Formats: sequence, structure tokens, C-alpha cells
Amino acid sequence: MLAIDAANRSLIQQWAAEGILPNIQSLISAGLVGETSSVDGFFVGSTWPSFYTGTTPARHGLHSHLQLKPGTYDFVYWKSKPELTRKEPFWNHLSRAGRRVAILDVPLTTVSTGLRGIQSVEWGCHDAIYGFRTWPVGLAATIRSRFGMHQLGPCCDADSRSLQDFQSLVDRLVRGARRKGELTRYLLAQGGWDFFMQVFSESHCAGHQCWHLQDPQHPAFDPEASSKIGNPLRDVYSAIDAAIGDILQEVDGDARVVLLIAHGMSHWYGAQFLLREILYRLQAAFPKTPPPIRSGILPPPSDLLARCWRGLPVPVRSSLKPVAKTMRGWLEKEPPLPALHADPARSRCFLVDNGHLVGGIRLNLIGREPQGLLQPGAEADSFCSELARDLLQIVDERTGTQVIRRVRRTAELYRGECLEELPDLLVEWNDELPRGSVVVGAGSAATVRLSSPKIGILEGVNDYNRTGDHRIGGMFVATGPGITPGRLERTTSIMDFAPTFTQLLGVDFNQYDGQAISELVESAAAYVDAQAQR
Repeated sequence: MLAIDAANRSLIQQWAAEGILPNIQSLISAGLVGETSSVDGFFVGSTWPSFYTGTTPARHGLHSHLQLKPGTYDFVYWKSKPELTRKEPFWNHLSRAGRRVAILDVPLTTVSTGLRGIQSVEWGCHDAIYGFRTWPVGLAATIRSRFGMHQLGPCCDADSRSLQDFQSLVDRLVRGARRKGELTRYLLAQGGWDFFMQVFSESHCAGHQCWHLQDPQHPAFDPEASSKIGNPLRDVYSAIDAAIGDILQEVDGDARVVLLIAHGMSHWYGAQFLLREILYRLQAAFPKTPPPIRSGILPPPSDLLARCWRGLPVPVRSSLKPVAKTMRGWLEKEPPLPALHADPARSRCFLVDNGHLVGGIRLNLIGREPQGLLQPGAEADSFCSELARDLLQIVDERTGTQVIRRVRRTAELYRGECLEELPDLLVEWNDELPRGSVVVGAGSAATVRLSSPKIGILEGVNDYNRTGDHRIGGMFVATGPGITPGRLERTTSIMDFAPTFTQLLGVDFNQYDGQAISELVESAAAYVDAQAQR
């Protein structure tokens, strides 16, 4: 299995048909092609965990990089959790059943110690949680000595970039994709794998950071800059396509190959940065009383240095690593955890992180939260209905466009032992919101004006540094013996792949929310039977 993380499937299909991505086009022409969907309401933070566990966030427990600690009003980062997910990845089940696996750079994973095979985590991933690790441990030294580290580094975000900085970013992503292809071929050539998987995350960074450089409809699109830098997404996708072509040359003719685009990417949209103030104006939540300001008191020097260090471009930080080592206690200091912005003694709800496209609201329930105000049941239901009505009345003040598409109860979508750890309400921002509500670009901002009878006119400046963000849809292509080329008419869930792979490899494990893709499993079984009869 080869995966392209957070890519735009329409661009992939278009450029494949135009011959720009010839290796992907070759797979499409020879394989079964289908569209995929990530998990509703949680497709920003839960796509990969739901892929490899085959379960919903209500069962694996992961929805955002910053989550509420149960029974408190405190937040914790992913890396602070003893286990990233409550459910095991499907490759653990394969390994225990005696299958030999290679799991490379699957986002949002931990190392499965004792795996029958190999695993690398965060050699070249978009989301760096734990840092580069491998199983067995010695594999890390081999990878470093033969291939070095990925060109990008642990993070591609930056507060601002010049045109030269964007070009440097794209060049590093292209080189990183090539190097990842070389690494993949080296490990694949060791042979004997029952299941082999590599994920290309260079597309993820390119989409977040460079969307405005290739989208003429984006308010930050600059024709002159585009003529100089070209199309960053096309360049990065082409590098990944070339790497895929090289990898497939090492694949035996009797192997089945699955190419997956796990979730999508397009322009950034929504006004999530104003949702907190919206809740205040609706009196659903109230801000905390700020502590008195003590004049003349500055943040500690360590905090100032840490902020400056995190704000430096990745290449600059890399060149200063020798200096950083002597001051690691200050410069590598983790940013402080965000605090709850609402006053729990007065607020019936409060915001929890869930990405920028679908806002997360948690009810301040009696018996669940330390200072709960809402009684579960009829009172909470009535509050949710009223809040949803109020939110759906908010429009873009300039165009009259409804800015929130819908508001849904998480409990109406999912069931599971981790349900109470998720947001209770999901606020879906309207993807048709005018592009002016999208961040205008590095070093500039967009002014957003919202209005409704209850909130009046609310204006805010969107200075978010990403111009592209996720979409729920993706695609897959499957080729190999017994697989009939064509197009799958239905949409498969991202959770369907875990049971598909375990069944294809003869491993009986049925504790999934997803369903095996019957066209792949049945065709494989029919092919095996036909071979046996010969």
C-alpha cells in the first residue's frame, strides 16, 4: 500500500489524465478506482487513527492534537497520552497472526514494539508528535546513515514567507519525496513482506502552505508570483508520482497494490477563529475575568527565547542547532498548554479544539464536568436546539451567505466507550463561504464580518498562516491479480481498509466499525480458488 496524505483528488485525477502523473494514471487505467470518505465531523484529526484502527473516534478516542482531560477543564497534547489511541492498529493483528509487515511513516502512530517486521514513525511526516523512531530500534541508525533525515524537518508552518521561502519549501518537499522513494525501495527490496505500507506526506505540507499559489480563485493568488514559482502542488505531486513509479518497479507481478488518498485538500474556509466570541455574544458562554495586570512584568527570558526560536524558519533553526544544544532547556521548551477561555462557573458550554473546518463545542454538564451547569437530558437538549438555531442564523455580513452549514450532536453520529471525551456539538462551517473569509496570505490578513439578530455585527481579522485545509473525501486505486478494473459506484469509508487488509491476509479479526471492501476480498478469494484448480 502506498498513500498520499491530504491531496486533492480532483487535481490528482486531472493531472493523471493529462499525463503529468503517468504512474498514477497507469494504476488508474489498470485498477479498481473508488472514492473514499473520512470520518464525519472529525476528518481533520481522526482520519489516520480511524484508518488504521478501523474504528470511529468514539471508540479510538482521538479527535485533535489538543484534547480535554476527562473530569477536568485542562487540555493535554497528543504526546502526553500514555497511548495515542484506545484501539490497536490492524498491523498489530497481522503481526500476531504471523504476517510480516513493514509500516513506514503512517501519520499519528506510535511504534509497535515487538512487531514482526519493521516500522518507522515520523521520518518524513507532516504531524510530528514523538519524533523519529523505529522498530527495531537499530533501524533508525541504518536509515540515518544511508538516507539522512527528511529535508523538511518536524514542521512546515511559518508565520510568514517570502517568495524565495516558498520556493525553498517546495524544493525541500520535492527532494524529500524523492528521498522517501529511495528509502522505500531499499526496504521493500529486503523482501518477504506480507503487508508493506509507505505514506507520502509532502502533499500535506504543500496543500496547507501553498494552496494560494496555484488557485486563481484564492484571494491571495498572485499571477506574478505564480509565474515565477510555478505550481507548487503540481511539482510536489509529480515528485511523489515519480517515486511511486520507481517503487513499483520493485514490486512482484503477483502483488496487489493499493494507492490511497486518505483525505482531501482545498482552500481554507470558515470563521472558526470567531466562534468563541460568538458563544459569548449568545451568552452560551462567558469569558473568564482576566487577572490584574502588573505593570513592568515581562515574560521570563526562557519564554521569550522559546517564542523567538519557534518563529525562526526551519532552515535557520537547522543551521543554529549547535547553539541550540547548549541552550536546549530554553529554546526547545514546549509551548504552554492553552487554558479554558470560558468561565466554567457561568458557561453552559465551551470550545474544545477540533480543527478549523468543524468547530467543537462541549456542554458543561452536571455530573460530568467539575462545575457543570446543564442538567443532562431535556435541559441539555433544549439548550442545544436553541444554540443550533442561533448559530444557523449567522451570515456573512457583506453577502448574506449563511456561514455555518449545520450543527450536529456527536452522540447522534457515533457510539463508543470514548464518546464522552469528544465534543458534544459539531459546528460545520460552510464550504461556500466567500473566499474573502480565507486567510489572504503570509504577512497579510482577511477581515471577516458576520452578523445575526442576536450577535449583531462581529468583525475579526483572520491571520491564520495556512491557505489550504482538509476535505473529507479521498480516493483509492487497487490493482493486482484477480482485481477487475473499473469504478466502484459507492463511497468507501476510511475505516473499511483495516478489515479489508486483515481479511485479504487471512487474519480473523472482526472488531471494526468499518466493513471489508467486498470487491477486493471476494476477487482475491476467487483468484486463489482459480489458481488452486489449475
